[in-house]
Amino acid sequence: MKILLTGVTGYIAQRLLPVLLENSHQVICCVRDKHRFNTQKYPTQNPTVIEADFLKPKTLINIPNDIDFAYYLIHSMSANTGDFENMEQTCAQNFVECISKTNAKQIIYLSGIVNDNVLSKHLSSRKNVEDILANANIPLTTLRAGIIVGSGSASFEIIRDLVEKLPIMITPLWIKTRCQPIAIRNVVEFLNGVLGNAQTFNKSYDIGGPNVLTYKDMLLRFAKIRGLARHTFVVPVMTPKISSYWLYFVTATSYPLAKNLVDSMKVEVICTPNNLAQLLNINLIDYDTSIKLAFDKIEQNQVLSSWKDAQTSDILANGISTYIEVPVNGCFKDVRKRAIKNEKNVLDKIWAIGGINGWYYGNWLWKLRGFLDQLTGGVGMRRGRRSHTEIAPGEALDFWRVLLANREEKRMLLYAEMKLPGEAWLEFKIFENHLIQTATFRPLGVWGRLYWYAVYPFHGFIFNGMINNIVNSPKP
Repeated sequence: MKILLTGVTGYIAQRLLPVLLENSHQVICCVRDKHRFNTQKYPTQNPTVIEADFLKPKTLINIPNDIDFAYYLIHSMSANTGDFENMEQTCAQNFVECISKTNAKQIIYLSGIVNDNVLSKHLSSRKNVEDILANANIPLTTLRAGIIVGSGSASFEIIRDLVEKLPIMITPLWIKTRCQPIAIRNVVEFLNGVLGNAQTFNKSYDIGGPNVLTYKDMLLRFAKIRGLARHTFVVPVMTPKISSYWLYFVTATSYPLAKNLVDSMKVEVICTPNNLAQLLNINLIDYDTSIKLAFDKIEQNQVLSSWKDAQTSDILANGISTYIEVPVNGCFKDVRKRAIKNEKNVLDKIWAIGGINGWYYGNWLWKLRGFLDQLTGGVGMRRGRRSHTEIAPGEALDFWRVLLANREEKRMLLYAEMKLPGEAWLEFKIFENHLIQTATFRPLGVWGRLYWYAVYPFHGFIFNGMINNIVNSPKP
């Protein structure tokens, strides 16, 4: 079958794509920027990749007419700019107009559970998108999920941050809200199981695991599995804004996402009973087991996708290729060069930089810079990286975004997503048995120039120490 898969660089689609390819489907992957799709993950299965931005109707001419089925997995809740409700509505409307001209026999949409009379902005937007998709005159199957638990999922990482960082948690009232978490493996099984299943056409199903839990239950059960003693105390006067800042400073989430999550956490998301699991012969995974499975993947360094890698701002909205050519005019540069003896060892260290491996020199200064960035509303150093040893274009790397990572070219290029009075790049390149490390800063006005001169003394020993340790120290 020929399948159109949207939202391919997102958390869910990256889990679903390998399953579709293993089942010998011909998958058309829709991405806004081809440079953000890592084709190296699928060297033998060769999915087709097309550029299509559903906010820009002119780009949708790249979608073929002879597709059989389509997955709609586009969400904008974590967007830092614009109104995510209007963005999601526009995307859905453009999708419907485009998909109605194809031979598609079914649309599959992953939504949120909407069984409460008063919905959050997030859940209301999901329901609105569902209504728009239903107007496509193509059978629609909607799967409605609540909290998704899996390695790299936003819910899992937020719970992990809270439990592992805070022995005592001062929490808002929403910690008593009930929900029905579901393992990412079950989500993928449902998405795959309804494909082409006529019994599910023009129907919606709530999907969840076997446990109905409060957020407090989820935190404490997570702590028990990890062997940690944790205590929670509810503060009834904690406002949604304070709750959002609490999540933002303690976890790796952005403030816009924290705000929307807090808004949603006040609403119970419990499944309306249905027979879909029985129909598809799916064994539902309980919450405790889903946590253990997630840590199995983390410990084996096999996290397939992370919510942190989704594009959450408009910084790279025009595509990675726009920034790969590092500017020269009007820029400040810090260039350092070292002879190398073991090229593979140096490449391994570059490919492992950041995250738990650190930056090889002055890590406390990197963390301080991240903390200052977070105070001003930036991403800080909390995002880490998906894998300890692998990296690909489009992925988050602490407060950087990977623009290029090509071992054959022996080059990695990073672009800063921290708050800056200008733009910054960090490049590592091996050429003629030398490692060349280049930091480039393009200032914005007088403040940008003052910023460069203010941090320049620190660059002297941070960048110098970093390149020395990359070249001379054993690989991590």
